[in-house]
Amino acid sequence: MDNGNSNIKVCIGLSGGVDSSVAALLLKKAGYDVFALFMQNWHDASSTLHGDCEWEEDRFVAEMVARKIGIPFYFVDLSEEYRKRVVDYMFDEYAKGRTPNPDVLCNREIKFDAFMKCAMSLGADMVATGHYCRRESGEDGIFHILAGLDPNKDQSYFLCQLTQEQLSRAIFPIGGLMKSEVRKIAREADLPSAEKKDSQGICFVGKVSLPVFLQQKLKPSEGNIVEVYDAYYDKNEQYQFTRNALLQLLSDESCGLKMVTDYISEDKNSGDMHTSSPFEPDKIASVSDEFLIKLSLPVDYDIKFETETYRSGKKHVKKTRYKDNPYGKIVGTHDGAQFYTIGQRKGLNIGGHKDSVFVISTDTLSNTIYVGEGHSHKGLSRSCLRIAAEDIHWIRPDMRMETGEIRRCMVRIRYRQPLQGAMLIMRPSGLFILFDSPQRGITPGQFAVWYTPSGSAGPDDPESTAVEMLGSGVILA
Repeated sequence: MDNGNSNIKVCIGLSGGVDSSVAALLLKKAGYDVFALFMQNWHDASSTLHGDCEWEEDRFVAEMVARKIGIPFYFVDLSEEYRKRVVDYMFDEYAKGRTPNPDVLCNREIKFDAFMKCAMSLGADMVATGHYCRRESGEDGIFHILAGLDPNKDQSYFLCQLTQEQLSRAIFPIGGLMKSEVRKIAREADLPSAEKKDSQGICFVGKVSLPVFLQQKLKPSEGNIVEVYDAYYDKNEQYQFTRNALLQLLSDESCGLKMVTDYISEDKNSGDMHTSSPFEPDKIASVSDEFLIKLSLPVDYDIKFETETYRSGKKHVKKTRYKDNPYGKIVGTHDGAQFYTIGQRKGLNIGGHKDSVFVISTDTLSNTIYVGEGHSHKGLSRSCLRIAAEDIHWIRPDMRMETGEIRRCMVRIRYRQPLQGAMLIMRPSGLFILFDSPQRGITPGQFAVWYTPSGSAGPDDPESTAVEMLGSGVILA
């Protein structure tokens, strides 16, 4: 029984992975007129870690899956579009010391634009993917994106830049399933992709060494790694302003102010969606745009190191060394500040520390990386960020905020991060997000995405997935 679905022609973006394979199978079983389209987005195998053409293997598996299910299989080369609209943007952002999200861009620019247009030219009415998220249509004709039912696989974040027009033609068949169920369906149907591991790395490029990938266009250049000590923040004007500004906005100053996150890892940090904000909306409404802009800025690091000469050894050879500095120390060198991102701890090659060392800031102009020791380092945490007015994107145009409006939402600043309570503050200079608790690793160039509780959540929805995604924007600083 197809419930009239046989009149709807659906193109499934078949990648060769288990998720899109099961999505195709479910569509076929539901009676849709399904065909598969595999897209190649990358040619250069030299940038992948193992030097293989991953897309060739993926295409082979995808074609076997299509044959097993009994649906037509087509191929399209979108590598030129991908290079122009995703990879070139990546290079440009990294060169500026920002960290883009290629998966978000790939969905906005390729899967639901270039790929969708190709599917429509082949006669498709709808396009389906193997994303773990749910799409619903309201009585008002507005399309909604809900988190996937599996809290460990929810991929709504990656779709945060989609438009209503794109959503009107999108289907997400596995959004209401757990990953374990998807694997089980694939095994029972004996799909060739049933045991295939989930893909890793840059969308459609594969698992890569990011510095090696970026060095295709960005030249290595040796610079200093500077460790920042706590004493620096005692005298830093921006840090002290931030502390005083947050104190000024508190509903009850006697409750105290947190300046450092409790964050340890994505798995151990449990964001609470239902706590009330420690900040007073009336106080927020009374401050100026300039106040909020300054509050959203990160700490700038300007630590000067002076040298001194000394004599060493029996022959008293004259040598030069840096004088001790109470604010920091040069602890190593790197191959280019543009190859590192805030919150990164791997690849620094810095020894002699009890706790992990993290990147807290990068300066591409001076080619300097600033680092701090431990999860509780003051430089890792911030409470406010800003999105430029032109970078604000509303998935739900009917939920767009008016200038001066303050709204309570849940926000995440990276994939898999537990939802965090926050105040959204709309001003002429952009959208400000003031978090209930300090956030670790707020990174310019990444996407902040905001959610609200979903009125259509079912009784089986985990609390963390009973949410609807409303909009997103690129973090300015």
